[in-house]
Amino acid sequence: MPKILIPTPLRQFVDKQDAVTVAGATVGELLQALTNQHADLRKHLYNDEGKLRSFVNVYLNDEDIRYLDKDATAVKDSDTISIVPSIAGGR
Repeated sequence: MPKILIPTPLRQFVDKQDAVTVAGATVGELLQALTNQHADLRKHLYNDEGKLRSFVNVYLNDEDIRYLDKDATAVKDSDTISIVPSIAGGR
């Protein structure tokens, strides 16, 4: 099964795991399965309309899914999904 890497700020919502494996054929299905298993994570990844939040970046291996087929991007069992929330700050 594909592995989803969980960033440190979101690990509290997935039982402090740094990676989770879930079944699915596309990135969207994997994220759906992840948020079904860990419901508290949903509000951090998706907005009220069910769209991935604009500050949440998702990568399939090292490719940004925005430049692939977005949520419809196909995955293989050997793939790794990375969730990378944008960080803002400074002066």
